[in-house]
Amino acid sequence: MLKNKVALITGSTSGIGLATAKVLARKGINLVINGLMSDEEGSQLARELETEFAIKVMFDGANLAEPKQIETMIRRAIDTLGSIDILVNNAGIQHTSPIEKFPTDKWNDIIAINLSSAFHTTQGVLSSMNKNKWGRIINIASVHGLVGSVNKSAYVAAKHGLVGLTKVSALELASSGITVNAICPGWVETPLINQQIEDIAAQQNIDISQAKEALITAKQPLPEMASPAQIGEFILFLCSNAASSITGASLPIDGAWTAQ
Repeated sequence: MLKNKVALITGSTSGIGLATAKVLARKGINLVINGLMSDEEGSQLARELETEFAIKVMFDGANLAEPKQIETMIRRAIDTLGSIDILVNNAGIQHTSPIEKFPTDKWNDIIAINLSSAFHTTQGVLSSMNKNKWGRIINIASVHGLVGSVNKSAYVAAKHGLVGLTKVSALELASSGITVNAICPGWVETPLINQQIEDIAAQQNIDISQAKEALITAKQPLPEMASPAQIGEFILFLCSNAASSITGASLPIDGAWTAQ
C-alpha cells in the first residue's frame, strides 16, 4: 500500500528524522530529506539511501525558518517525484533559559522552526494530498506539547502550538482521506541526550549508567529511553491502513511521564 509513495521528512539528516527515513525506505517509500547539510553532503546521503533501499531520494537544504524556501522545496519535490503523500514535521531546535533572560532571537527561531514551519509545510502539501485523496501528516511534537518544564518557554509554547495545529488540521481534513496526528516523545536516545548524561556523570561523580538513569527517572517512571527507530516504526504504523481512523490524536511515547 505504501510502496512508491513519497514522504517529506524535515530534519531528516540525523536522529529521529533519519531513523524514520530508513524505516519508511524499507517499505519502498521514496524520500525527500531535509536538514542542515551542504548540498554536497545532502546529495551524498541521498545517494547512499537510494543505493541501500532501491528507492528515489531527493535532498533539499531549505531553511525552515523561511517560508519561501519551504514553498520552493515542496514545489521542487512534487516536480521531481510526482507527489508528496506523507509529511513528517520533525525539525526542531532548543534553547533553555528563564523567561526573564530568554533571548528574543532564540524565541523567534524556535517558534519559526518548531511551529510555523509545520504550518507552512502542511499548507504546501495539501494540494498534492487532496489530488490523490490520501495523505498522512505526522507532527513530531514532544511530551512538552502536553506538559511544561522550567526554562523551556519557547520550546513548550511551540510544541503546545503544534498539538493545537494538529487538532485543527485533523478537523478540517477529516473527510478528505488525510489523517493528521502528533507524536509526543519523552526521552529519546540521541547524541544530544548523551552529552547531558556525560555532564551529569561528571557533575555528580557517578558512572554513565547511573547518570543515565538519574536523567531519565527525574521525569519518567520507565527507566529507558525510546530509540529513534522506535519512533520511526510508530510513524510507519500511522501511515498504514490500520491507523486510518486515528486522526487528531496526540500520542505520547514517554515512559508514563504524562501519566503522573
